[in-house]
Amino acid sequence: MEKSLLTLEKGTNCSSWNYCNQRLATGSTQGSLTIFDSPDPDSSSFTCTSKFRAHEASIVKVVWVPPEYGDAVACICGDGTVSIWEEVVQDGQSLKWNLCNRFESNSSQVLDLQFGLSSTSLKMVTACSNGHVRVYELLDLLDLKKWQLQAEFQNVTDSVPISGKPSCLSASISWNPQRGESQPSSFVLGFNSDMPQFNSSKVWEFDEAHQRWLPVAELALPGDTGDQVYSVAWAQNIGRPYEVVAVGSSKGIAIWHLGLNPDTDGRLSVEKVALLSGHEGEVWEMEWDMGGMTLATAGSDGVVRLWQSNLNGVWHEQATLETASA
Repeated sequence: MEKSLLTLEKGTNCSSWNYCNQRLATGSTQGSLTIFDSPDPDSSSFTCTSKFRAHEASIVKVVWVPPEYGDAVACICGDGTVSIWEEVVQDGQSLKWNLCNRFESNSSQVLDLQFGLSSTSLKMVTACSNGHVRVYELLDLLDLKKWQLQAEFQNVTDSVPISGKPSCLSASISWNPQRGESQPSSFVLGFNSDMPQFNSSKVWEFDEAHQRWLPVAELALPGDTGDQVYSVAWAQNIGRPYEVVAVGSSKGIAIWHLGLNPDTDGRLSVEKVALLSGHEGEVWEMEWDMGGMTLATAGSDGVVRLWQSNLNGVWHEQATLETASA
């Protein structure tokens, strides 16, 4: 018999799993942030340990801060603002969630947010409804209140100014999970917008020498550069001579190999090795396993699919998970 692990309140809009501490954070249409914990590490049951009003408007996404920086979560709100909340000890014993920072946006709405770790700092990248990308850096590794805007740019590879303003409905960001001392920070980003130049997934890398972000690869074939992108996911790399990135667009789920060594122009080689089809409609969520070998995808059809490649590099659907009929 199936067993329910927890019951979410009506209006729950989004969730985020903290794999390190086995915690779940959820956001609601009423602006409430709820934290669920398991009282026993060996138990599969969860209880609500905190619930508070984080925003006046709906929370549309929650993202855990990397555990190296404490127990904290970021919320994207429907009014375009972003807030970071941290769990702190109060009165020597009780725990309380405090607001660390709130990022206001008067001209655009934040569509996605992800944290990235480097050998020396914590960075946060946001993608906005006007096609702009903002990268923030934590100035004090012990204080989540102290963030600085490091860079702001558009998700385009051409340096020529773009005429007109895009209207972006959604965006997806995925950081390169590797963070060696000699490896620069990098992430992949794609938009679902009404301007083709912004849509295709582009890999951005931080140039330490000139302190700027540069586009080093575009994950799209010449005929696909204008396709709307709904989700991206960068796989863990355990010994491969290339990186693997999944891109969900209107044509399916593309699996890309990304070279490790740049050419003389600083660009990385790209190769599209597979196009996975099976979902009916858009694929909004993708997640790799810890070894970067299995890709889980979910979309508007309400189905979760697991994908793997065999030893010959041929990708196939490994499993399908569907909700039980009433």
